[in-house]
Amino acid sequence: MPRPKTQSDENVLKAAHRLIHDHGPEALTFERLAQTCGLSGSTLVQRFKSKARLKQLTLLQAWDRLDEKTARLAAAVARTPTGAIELLVALSRDYGGIESYAEGLLVLREDLRDPVLRARGASWKMSLCSVLDACFAQTANRPPNIGLLMASHWQGSLLWWSFDPQVEVASYVEDSLNRFVAAITTARKP
Repeated sequence: MPRPKTQSDENVLKAAHRLIHDHGPEALTFERLAQTCGLSGSTLVQRFKSKARLKQLTLLQAWDRLDEKTARLAAAVARTPTGAIELLVALSRDYGGIESYAEGLLVLREDLRDPVLRARGASWKMSLCSVLDACFAQTANRPPNIGLLMASHWQGSLLWWSFDPQVEVASYVEDSLNRFVAAITTARKP
């Protein structure tokens, strides 16, 4: 009979995610995770088999949390352009300061290297863009695929903020998105 788990996989993967986010993807080793979560390295190897699998499961769990947060925020905002801005600003608050954002880019690199994780990112993009599209459903003269345009602008604004992080990221994003929406909603069709 197997021994009962003293730490759930969920909690171990959360600890692994903290290691990755705080110290970079290369910091995730069975030894370091063992020190962090209190399980032995051999127990972790038995559970997760390889460092690559551990990293993948850790980042899949992070995608699950982002999916849940996005759905929760999407349910709480009005289906208006202002609601779209509120959603993206709320998602931006998780980036924190410049150091946290920079570490997050290292995590993104891991997502881009793994086809399973890339697929999760593509799925999240589709869900997010669908919500953003719905926020512009009643807007006259909206361009096709406005959700993707807005999501792309949002990601670009995060990147441009990172080069000169003089204000809080959420404030920068909100200002940028307000200008984007104003340009979209006041543009005249030829």
